[in-house]
Amino acid sequence: MASSKDSKTFTAANRAAWDEVASIHAAQNMGKLRSAFAEPGYVSLDAHVTERLHEIGVADKHVAQLCCNNGEELISVRNMGAGSCVGFDHSENFLSQARELAQIAGVSESVRFEATDIYDIDAEYDDHFDIVLTTIGVFSWMPNLPAFFAVIARLLKPGGCLLSEEMHPVLMMYEESRTGGPSYIAYSYFKKEPWKDTEGLDYYGGSTYDAKPAYSFQHTMSDILMAGIDNGLTLRHMVELDFDISLFCRDLEDSEAVPPLGFTMVMRKE
Repeated sequence: MASSKDSKTFTAANRAAWDEVASIHAAQNMGKLRSAFAEPGYVSLDAHVTERLHEIGVADKHVAQLCCNNGEELISVRNMGAGSCVGFDHSENFLSQARELAQIAGVSESVRFEATDIYDIDAEYDDHFDIVLTTIGVFSWMPNLPAFFAVIARLLKPGGCLLSEEMHPVLMMYEESRTGGPSYIAYSYFKKEPWKDTEGLDYYGGSTYDAKPAYSFQHTMSDILMAGIDNGLTLRHMVELDFDISLFCRDLEDSEAVPPLGFTMVMRKE
């Protein structure tokens, strides 16, 4: 777990790396998203996420998404019937895409996007949200997971729920083959040092470039659960997934020995 000072160093570096890749992602997916959100009620979320949202009850709820990227998921939640929504992310370049999509979808008055380090979300939002949403990859970008869950806990109203769709931490043990072979185990499940990536964050097209450094972190399943529990959240749901949700090591879902590839989790602030 990184110290507060180290966390700032890592999150600042990651902000620069995400700002850098925003135009690459936009070239690959913004055209499709503009067309999709021009259709009333468009929802981009997978069925296993929308099912959880319906179980929690999304209608008219105040929803926050942490690390919302281009906003497509939060706009989708609004299109499912949520009330006011706020997306938080540190990359202004991605948030400009989010605001454009919200405008196209006709929800810009009820879906707002704020640029901030996630650890520094303003206290005006404490006890404000019925649902906090995190999606694929967010946990691994967090240098200090307990502090991240502390933010979630203070944002939620009593009785509010965290819904997370995530890569499974076991998947972080794997590396993709550079020669077309199968993905293979390369790292300890209990890895302590961060990964440093300087080949870029183009997980859509898979291109590499001389990128600004980005840092990600291994958190075990017990790290994740205890970070929530220690911040007063109660586990209400968890399902491990045997199919690809992260565009990483995609061959594993068809392998003979399939590891857990993802999970959905609901935790409640009692």
